[in-house]
Amino acid sequence: MNTPLSWIKAYVPDLDCTDQEYTDAMTLTGTKVEGFERLDKNLDKIIVGKILKIEKHPDADKLLICQVQIDEEGQTVQIVTGAPNVAEGQKVPVVLAGGRVAGSHHTGAAEGGIEIKPGKLRGVESFGMMCSVDELGSSTDFYPDAAADGIYILSDNEEYKDAPVGSDAVELLGLHDTVFEYEITSNRVDCFGVIGIAREAAATFRKEFVPPVVTETGNDEKTSDYIQVEVKDPDLCPRYIARVVKNIHLAPSPEWMQRRLAACGIRPINNIVDITNYVMEEYAQPMHAFDYDLIAGKKIVVRRAEDNEPFVTLDGQERTMDSSMLMICDAEKAIGIAGVMGGENSKITDDVKTMVFEAACFNGTNIRLTSKKLGLATEAAAKFTKGLDPNTTMEAINRACQLIDELGAGEVIGGCVDIYPEPKGDTRVGFDADKINAMLGTDVSEEQMIAYFKKIDLGYDPETKEVIVPSWRQDLLRLADLAEEVARFYGYDKIPTTLPSGAATAGGLSFKGRIENIARDMAERFGFSEGYCYSFESPKVFDKLLLDENDPLRRTVSILNPLGEDYSVMRTLPVNGILTSLATNYNRRNKNVRLYELGNVYYPKALPVTELPDERKQFTLGFYGDGDFYDMKGVLEEFLEKVGMKDLVTYNPKAGKTFLHPGRQAEMIYDGAVIGYLGEVHPDVCENYGLGEKTYLAVLDMPEIVSRANFDVKYTGIARYPAVSRDLAMVMKKDILAGDVERVLRQRGGKLLESCVLFDVYEGAQIMTGYKSMAYSLTFRAKDHTLEDKEVGAVMQKILHGLSELGITLRA
Repeated sequence: MNTPLSWIKAYVPDLDCTDQEYTDAMTLTGTKVEGFERLDKNLDKIIVGKILKIEKHPDADKLLICQVQIDEEGQTVQIVTGAPNVAEGQKVPVVLAGGRVAGSHHTGAAEGGIEIKPGKLRGVESFGMMCSVDELGSSTDFYPDAAADGIYILSDNEEYKDAPVGSDAVELLGLHDTVFEYEITSNRVDCFGVIGIAREAAATFRKEFVPPVVTETGNDEKTSDYIQVEVKDPDLCPRYIARVVKNIHLAPSPEWMQRRLAACGIRPINNIVDITNYVMEEYAQPMHAFDYDLIAGKKIVVRRAEDNEPFVTLDGQERTMDSSMLMICDAEKAIGIAGVMGGENSKITDDVKTMVFEAACFNGTNIRLTSKKLGLATEAAAKFTKGLDPNTTMEAINRACQLIDELGAGEVIGGCVDIYPEPKGDTRVGFDADKINAMLGTDVSEEQMIAYFKKIDLGYDPETKEVIVPSWRQDLLRLADLAEEVARFYGYDKIPTTLPSGAATAGGLSFKGRIENIARDMAERFGFSEGYCYSFESPKVFDKLLLDENDPLRRTVSILNPLGEDYSVMRTLPVNGILTSLATNYNRRNKNVRLYELGNVYYPKALPVTELPDERKQFTLGFYGDGDFYDMKGVLEEFLEKVGMKDLVTYNPKAGKTFLHPGRQAEMIYDGAVIGYLGEVHPDVCENYGLGEKTYLAVLDMPEIVSRANFDVKYTGIARYPAVSRDLAMVMKKDILAGDVERVLRQRGGKLLESCVLFDVYEGAQIMTGYKSMAYSLTFRAKDHTLEDKEVGAVMQKILHGLSELGITLRA
């Protein structure tokens, strides 16, 4: 956004600062100035001159010799020019010898301008130059009455014809000005208009803000007798105001308005169009005018477009609309795209007699999408996209009608048609000076904070201790926002450096994250590589894994818009991805492949889905090649020990997993809960996946692990007393599990049993059929004394008695 400083000063009369001071101060208070450019940066010694006499050059047909008066005393200089539009008696801008101009499309612009020196043109001396608008560093956009190719004739303009000879022409033309470019953030919609910028400037420099006094104008007639308005989609148009102006008189707008618009990058056209653009720049409220005589039924209807509805915009292009777009229509047809561009069928022409002024507030998101779909970017759409304040709409349209009345552009009809079903009021934000100071690390008094708020037109209710926020400040919603207002006007550079208050917090992984990291470290330590598998799977996976038709794992969450059938359900088992990856490696002749994954499975709580499924993270390991069931079991037990699960894990060989070998699988049970399973993959499943080697899988349910893990480790000193060892060889039925035996050993061994290690399992000729031999090495130790044989013997008797209850006997 660009604004000339002169326009800002119109509302902050006492503003007195350099361009750099303005830039620095405004940026520091939050209105970031990207840069600035002085309109007179290359202009020097340019005055108002009067052409007294013109003679033809003796040696050049296109050159003229002019005698130009340069002061009130009658002093003259001789200037040779080739301009075709000069005449005696004219007042023109003259740059004297030693002065500077900006250059032109003939001479080219130069950094620092072009210095004018005395010289000779075809043998005739010339002591200066008469200037065109190009040489003044400007254009016909700023001065529409200037000749496109010739000297700017000041006396042709009523405003300049009485200017004293010798006076400063740059000042006369309003070029002692600076245009500032701002970067306005989307939350500060109020600063997309000059009034908002001026309010910020007044608060920044502690000056009085004097906004334009807007009065409602109009004759004794009623707008409602001329036009009716119906808003069919109030969700996309919260407010719509229409006013009518008759007896339109089109003419150029005044110089001051044209210059201000040109400085903002808007080309002046005529008084009506310029007024709408002027108010848009002043209030950040786009407006539009329709030819009243072209509105069928004298009715405005705001509705959604129909799909594939054609519409010709002001630029003459036919565009295809759809039902997501909002249209401005009359009783028969569309006449404008709401918030974007008007229509060819209702545009203002030179023959206009009566017009309808529109000022509305549209849904910003809808305008942005409409503009993007149509590829039609306009200044109005850019402003509506930000989400304008509906309460500014009335003041803006009244301001436009006031300017029409003041400039004699037409006769304003009294009143308006205002469709505003849900008026937006001011908001209140609780105020606490102590909390704001605590946030900022400052010591600003409550009175000073309230003074800052008043400078930017925020009210204050001392009874409720609330700041009253007008609707145009849509960014102030909570105490932290008020703290920001205090900080920017107190001065960010004045806020002292302080240490953080409150309890310090140390960053780190969550408990769950630590467990998962240990899982990764353990897997990789044993040669497993991490894999990432899809959470989307095919329902055919359950057949490959040999699941029963009524298996609850077949109840899945279906994807509404799947990539295809192979990715149509959320997985309830983590093993398909690992098996698929192992098969890929096997078919590429990779040997001894070990993979693991930490990924979620998804169990629906109800079908059809009415709430989010239960997501459970699973630690899945798989390998083929070197290793067997017991290698996998060792990895899992090592992991459990690392996370503090040191109690004995028991194994249930009847895990019931259809995709595992029926005789080589087991559930892992800890603290009475199933925490996972492991086993050799069923040969038929291996065939289904194209795996030609024995493959092993293990799955641990991480929520069960996390709930039982414990990192509390107590230090115990090195044993001071010797250990006593005993070997125990037993004969038992083959269906008795080693875990059952170890449970008896630990229970009956009590505190004296330090460890028990299985070192031999034997089945052979010396053992009865259906039986096996297992041998354990037992280690006993007391913490406070040296054990005697009788103590160890008593414990051994307890152990043997417990084993006998399982039908276990000593091996002869």
